[in-house]
Amino acid sequence: MKHWLASVILALSAGAAQAGAIQTACLTAQRGADGALCACIQAAANRTLSNRDQRLAASFFDDPHRAQEIRQSDRRADERFWDRYQAFGETAQAFCAS
Repeated sequence: MKHWLASVILALSAGAAQAGAIQTACLTAQRGADGALCACIQAAANRTLSNRDQRLAASFFDDPHRAQEIRQSDRRADERFWDRYQAFGETAQAFCAS
């Protein structure tokens, strides 16, 4: 019995450790998204965004105004990020629309 319980705990903690920045932000945003949807959005992020981009995009869940600042920025790096972020949004919509 102890072995089974340890296996379950290990499996659950491994899944949590593998959650990416987008999935974690999605789950903690409390906007009604379920775990499956957040995992799907994370999968789209993994295909389209670097880890650094994912961290920045995840910050938008807590600070939506930050997204607006990035979108309106004249910095070339922000413009390139926004292009990637839009591709992520399109991918997530295609993957996760039900």
